[in-house]
Amino acid sequence: MEQFDRSHLLDIFRHATRLRHLPRSAQRKRLPGQILATVFYEPSTRTRLSFESAMVRLGGAVLSVENANESSSATKGESIEDTARMLQGYADVIAMRHPEPGMPERASRVVDVPVINAGDGAREHPTQALLDLYTIQHELGQIDDLHIAIVGDLKYGRAPRSLAMLLRETRGTQVTFLAPPTVPVGADITSALTEAGVSFREASSFDAIAGADVIYQTRIQRERFADQASYEKSRGYYVIDQTVMDGLKRESIVLHPLPRVDEIDPAIDEDPRAAYFRQAENGVYVRMALLDELLG
Repeated sequence: MEQFDRSHLLDIFRHATRLRHLPRSAQRKRLPGQILATVFYEPSTRTRLSFESAMVRLGGAVLSVENANESSSATKGESIEDTARMLQGYADVIAMRHPEPGMPERASRVVDVPVINAGDGAREHPTQALLDLYTIQHELGQIDDLHIAIVGDLKYGRAPRSLAMLLRETRGTQVTFLAPPTVPVGADITSALTEAGVSFREASSFDAIAGADVIYQTRIQRERFADQASYEKSRGYYVIDQTVMDGLKRESIVLHPLPRVDEIDPAIDEDPRAAYFRQAENGVYVRMALLDELLG
């Protein structure tokens, strides 16, 4: 996340909007002949498919490895460095997700093609944070002077961690963290916000975020827990339902990086403030902008 300063962010958002409104015929002229390799060692639907959709819309092609932990040479003990060296002979850019923090960065050190971090363990998910902030701008018309509540798994959730780090580039932002006691926001995040001068607080009830402009809800990540009992202590702690929606402002929006489990009641999906599926669509345009910046 530290690669992006405010000026760069706004450039990416402007470019995403330009590409969004281009006719498909013009989009396809951006990256003809370019190849994207998506290599995912963890499950993914939105991130992998939106990267692939972005590349195809730009006129490029895609090579894809899903469940690489089970279906690639990683099962034979191949190092991430050797995998990356091999991939650069096949593709012009690599999007990689890995359960171990830092693996995409390790891959990038040994190749000459760009490597995009599509999520590394419980550490970061930079492109998700970019599309999240872009969605806030697209929905509310601004990224500054907002009250943003980040809810759910703030210990293991790489998406909320990354968004919190990105909010350091905004102005006049008030952040409220709302997490079960078992998965609180990390000291590295709060220290970074303090250093950047971003105002934040930790709360324990939805009452504290009724006036928020953005509710960023996240799931409790079962795959990060050592045992089922610990997971059960955390799930279902904060659920957005109609009662919560009734307490929000008319202008508020609810976001979620998805997938959801039981932390948002599907009954509110038709509420115009429920922006999470529009948010998922925005991932295509932001990733189009990133690919076009790297290769165009």
